[in-house]
Amino acid sequence: MKREGLGGLVANWNEIIQTQNLSDDQHMDLVSRWLLIIRASVFPMTIISALIGGLLAFGRPGADWWYFTLALVGLVIAHAANNMINDYFDLGGGVDTEGYVRTVYAPHPILSGLVSKEGLIAAIAICNFIDLWILYMLATARGPGVVAFALSGLFISIFYVAPPLKLKHRGMGEPGVFIVWGPLMIGGTYFVTTGFAPGWVFIASLPYALLVSAVLFGKHIDKLPADAAKGINTLPVILGESKARVVAQGLMIAFYAAVIASVFAGVLSLWCLIVLLSVPRLLETLETYRSPRPDGPPEGFPIWPLWYVAWAFRLTRSAGGLLVLGLVIHALIPLSM
Repeated sequence: MKREGLGGLVANWNEIIQTQNLSDDQHMDLVSRWLLIIRASVFPMTIISALIGGLLAFGRPGADWWYFTLALVGLVIAHAANNMINDYFDLGGGVDTEGYVRTVYAPHPILSGLVSKEGLIAAIAICNFIDLWILYMLATARGPGVVAFALSGLFISIFYVAPPLKLKHRGMGEPGVFIVWGPLMIGGTYFVTTGFAPGWVFIASLPYALLVSAVLFGKHIDKLPADAAKGINTLPVILGESKARVVAQGLMIAFYAAVIASVFAGVLSLWCLIVLLSVPRLLETLETYRSPRPDGPPEGFPIWPLWYVAWAFRLTRSAGGLLVLGLVIHALIPLSM
């Protein structure tokens, strides 16, 4: 049944954010179209990284929440640009084709007719122009360190799929994501908010970086046969599926170990142990990773042929959200070792 009115539009947008798809019987409004093009469903990972950086800066000397807001907005826009850049280069490089995993689990911006190639290039340019303006504002206020964080992230983001480096094709995509969503995003947001970045902040950034890396591992495990056939040597392709599933499980477990170690080292608040409430979901996810993928999607499963990544992403939302909640509580009622 087609959803009507403003409530229907909001329901459509929520469906896209939850599944990266819009049901065939729903109206494709302008916002829905662009939520699909920029792959807004994965933005929670970036938002959580930025929130961790900002909350770690709470109460620190020189903290400025206008600069934090600019950093948060800039990171989300950069993530949108990165997603579009990946789709553009993967299409131009012959990776994204009809029937390839990327075009099956969700609409491809160009191949599905959501936007023309020229329109995608224009959108990438607009996003980068806005981020350049934000970078100018922040660099003027906080100095050249902001530029170093931004250019490091931009380098990894562009050359994740762009020639000549094509980091994803050489088993370097997963380490790159670890660096970007951990030290660069969390450490960079702290730096922008306060004007400095002590070493402990980078240590505090590592647990969540492990979770985001597990999500990418899950996605690349799902795409392993197709990537191997195209010569795309992601780490799961290099390791093989069974070893890659073990590594992904290790990354998830390591998140909890890293949080506990950081709490007892005084790097994170005692309140951050609230992440342990997500252990039941962890156990469920680990059990899924120990089992072969089903032959077909369960009823109502929205992003087939992806499977493992959906479980990792669900865990990351839950555990990452709890980590943010722990930091929020600490901001109100400080409690550390």
